[in-house]
Amino acid sequence: MTNDLLAAPGRSPSTPHHHSRLTTGLVATVIFLTGIAPLATDMYVPAFPGVAGDLSATATQVQLTLTTFFVGMALGQLIGGPVSDQFGRRRLLLAAIVLMTVASIGCAIAPSIGVMTAARFVQGFAGGWAMVIGRAVIVDLATGARLVRVLNVVAGVSGIAPIVGPLIGAVILQLSHWRVSFWVVAALGVAMLLAVLIAVPETLPPERRHGGGLRAFAVAGRQVLGRRRYVGYLVVCGSAMGALFAYVATSAFVLQSMNGMSPIGYSIDFAANAVGITLGALLAARLAGRVPTRRVILAGQIGALTAGLAMLAGALWFGTPLPLAIVCFFVLMFALGLILGNGGALASAEVPEHPGTGSALLGFVQWVAAGTIAPIAGLGGETTAVPMALLMIAGAVLSMGGLLVLARPVRRSE
Repeated sequence: MTNDLLAAPGRSPSTPHHHSRLTTGLVATVIFLTGIAPLATDMYVPAFPGVAGDLSATATQVQLTLTTFFVGMALGQLIGGPVSDQFGRRRLLLAAIVLMTVASIGCAIAPSIGVMTAARFVQGFAGGWAMVIGRAVIVDLATGARLVRVLNVVAGVSGIAPIVGPLIGAVILQLSHWRVSFWVVAALGVAMLLAVLIAVPETLPPERRHGGGLRAFAVAGRQVLGRRRYVGYLVVCGSAMGALFAYVATSAFVLQSMNGMSPIGYSIDFAANAVGITLGALLAARLAGRVPTRRVILAGQIGALTAGLAMLAGALWFGTPLPLAIVCFFVLMFALGLILGNGGALASAEVPEHPGTGSALLGFVQWVAAGTIAPIAGLGGETTAVPMALLMIAGAVLSMGGLLVLARPVRRSE
């Protein structure tokens, strides 16, 4: 994991930095960039039932807007890094923010679910592009322990977005219309554009750019995907991400449409579950070096599987009672906190010579999994949680398979 943080494309640790400095304003702007995508999603989730009604769409069609957003984000992150290595950071970052803002306005005025779906793809692509370039800006300007500290601050503060997002979304729904949430994201895009213009200089001068771009990335990607254990940890994280977004895509229907919970109540529960995944990640960090990382991941997978089985039993025989759904969702999220960070760290450790490529592929797989699962989870419509429960179970089982089969230890070294 440290290798992943300390590596930068085209730069060795001894390479002198550009004259740009890592200022507080620049770090704050990168935090803003990193938080905008989850905020754009989580503000919108409480509005799913309203969107379905206003745009005459089914639950699956509404959840497809999540799919296109996440696929767009995956592609943006996969492509944005190599392209900015070749052409520089600042202009591409500004272009991505402008595109994301325009797409947000498109979502706000969308006359149909088809237009909304297309606009969400563009919004996700531009947001993912901006996120990966923001991280690259940090890597351009810092090395060693300072880089580790700054990236941890970025990750920690950006983690507030999934907690705040649904609460803001619920307040908007109480006071106004779901379309207002997208106008809010567009306004944040304008603020982000001004922040980048003021605080973020070009951090990759021409002499440090390289022309390999996507071709060099493809070569490194083939080498990374040839590592069995790395692929195993990809499965661990991708499957866990699928289980997570089975919850994200369907929980509004389970708690609001099926159990009568208010948008404010749902958003409070959503925020509590975001705290749950954060607590799981903090526990995983505390156990690092004390308990084998693979054992912590397995404990999380067992917890996620238990939550899925309990949810399935409740959906089949008890009408998905509200207390059971609330408990299962929290257990799932806490368990995923034990899995995702640890799985990503072990994946990076398997490919120390290609940390950037390994990180990009991991992000791509996770967001594609999220986008693929979201509409499948809604196949039951607004009346049953069975598809969601089955996906929670499948995600946990596949994640276990990745850990215990593909990523099994090499006997001579472990």
